Amino acid sequence: MMPLVLLLAMACVALLIWAVYMRRLPVPILLAGPVVNALTFWFYWRDKYAAQKGAWRTSENSLHVLSLLGGWPAARMAQQVLRHKSAKASFQEIYWFTVVVNIAVLLAMTWPTNWHMPSLW
Repeated sequence: MMPLVLLLAMACVALLIWAVYMRRLPVPILLAGPVVNALTFWFYWRDKYAAQKGAWRTSENSLHVLSLLGGWPAARMAQQVLRHKSAKASFQEIYWFTVVVNIAVLLAMTWPTNWHMPSLW
């Protein structure tokens, strides 16, 4: 079975491509995705390395902001691959909140503005 995060990420990429094609979103938003995800993974790696060396750490808030900006797929991958922040329950709660908010904003940005809920009566 495919992991939930992978399914969500694939759906978001498909939605972004569709939204750019339909001119609901500008191309730079689509192009920013890989950059934000690469940065997110790098920040997780740097924080894990700093934790092992006792050096300056990246704040959890910074990691959450990166997830909120669309880096949540790479954040999840880094949590699993690097085994970093994956067991801390309070961090995971906020992480999943950032995933939901990011997807909700993406849906709101691409939702048709002239769409109305059909009447059931």
